[in-house]
Amino acid sequence: MTENFEIKLIEFGTDDYKQSVNLREQILRKPLGLSFSEEFLSADKFEIIIGLFINNQIVGSLNLKPLSNRILKMRQVAVKNTMQNMGIGKKIVIFSENYAKENKYTEIMMHARTTAVDFYKKLNYFIEGDEFFEVGILHYKMRKIL
Repeated sequence: MTENFEIKLIEFGTDDYKQSVNLREQILRKPLGLSFSEEFLSADKFEIIIGLFINNQIVGSLNLKPLSNRILKMRQVAVKNTMQNMGIGKKIVIFSENYAKENKYTEIMMHARTTAVDFYKKLNYFIEGDEFFEVGILHYKMRKIL
């Protein structure tokens, strides 16, 4: 990833937000034969959305959902297929952790797809409990104390 990139908070309803929805739809939903409902997306209004942009085009995105004043749930982590394994996911996760610390959160948890568990383990997240099905595929609950 030699090009300049920018990581920033995305405001609900903006063009950047629409890019993040499209990216998440392509990476996370379509391969499972699913699509977003308006009801599902309306929850984004209450979440912290982070995007990594190269040349003003989104290539990575994630949402943070406040569960309490101390705990965030990381969700909807997506990196453009052609940009995977280039450090983009790591960059946005680290950005989200720094954001969480700056805003006095002490923990991030998530439901990680089994295919992503090793990625999160490298970033010091740990598995909590047994695997379970969500959106038709296996996940693990993972967590990191900040």
